[in-house]
Amino acid sequence: MKKNKYVVYWLLTGCMLIFIMVLVGGITRLTHSGLSISDYKLIHGTIPPMNEQEWQEAFDLYKQYPEYQKLNYHFGIEEFKDIYFWEWLHRVIGRFIGIVFIIPFLYFLATKKLDKPTIKKSLILLFMGGFQGFLGWYMVKSGLVDQPDVSHYRLAAHLTTAFITFAYSMWVALDLIYPNKKEIHKKTRNLIRAGLVVLLLQIIWGAFVAGLDAGFIHNHWPLMNEGKLIHQTVYIEQQPLIKNFYEGKSGVQFIHRYLAYIVVGFIVFIWYKTRKLQTTRLQEKGLLSLLALVFVQFLLGVLTLIYAVPLWLGIVHQIGAFFLLAAMTFTLHRFTK
Repeated sequence: MKKNKYVVYWLLTGCMLIFIMVLVGGITRLTHSGLSISDYKLIHGTIPPMNEQEWQEAFDLYKQYPEYQKLNYHFGIEEFKDIYFWEWLHRVIGRFIGIVFIIPFLYFLATKKLDKPTIKKSLILLFMGGFQGFLGWYMVKSGLVDQPDVSHYRLAAHLTTAFITFAYSMWVALDLIYPNKKEIHKKTRNLIRAGLVVLLLQIIWGAFVAGLDAGFIHNHWPLMNEGKLIHQTVYIEQQPLIKNFYEGKSGVQFIHRYLAYIVVGFIVFIWYKTRKLQTTRLQEKGLLSLLALVFVQFLLGVLTLIYAVPLWLGIVHQIGAFFLLAAMTFTLHRFTK
């Protein structure tokens, strides 16, 4: 750790910035601000409009696209400034992450602070960061054609890639913090891997829920409609039937609800199977953090649903997903040879 401490600080700073970016991205989505900037200028776009003429030009450009024409036609320039701010901040943080990654990477490379495995992992991170930026542009583009909203598939790809980039950055940092591996339990490791896959599926369907605004319906728990059986409330919106579970609001919410039970069950099962194993202190901490965080996240999900996704609760629920993924990544790392 001492040998590589500045590299570790660099990687963990990247993790924190990705976390902040996803947090701001969640606010951008929940305030419907994501289509307020309809062009992409890598350098010039860093500076927001600085006077009334520039604001009017930006607003006039916004008026040319479906979100204004179909939804926000009542907006004045002050309302436009509010939504513009969040999308601008989201993009600026993305640019800042690129600078924070590339400049120290080149410095560490020039001063030979990185060994070959870390160089390879850093190049993968560089690719993932660039791909994430591309997905952000690709997502916004989908809302500028004929519908006043982005594709929920592209939103899911953009969000999930951010989560995976965060997890991989954390993994690379953990490799440097704990270079000496302990004895592992292969069955437990494989079980945690399966739990990670299920958690990522839950994150994807959570993005589907956000992209389709599916959290604003069926605001009851544990039943999807109060006083009715669950199977009666998954309304058939599209044919074939299977499409309802990834394109229909009711079906997408149904999957997200029941994947939550599976995630909880997986983590409880992992904790139960490791009770009698001789685990290290860090392995035990990872397992206990998983157990605590999954129940907190489940409760946050229920409250977010019941109260029909208030902004602050939607953001806290997203933060909970981040912490849960971090705990899963840490725990898996401690059980991986």
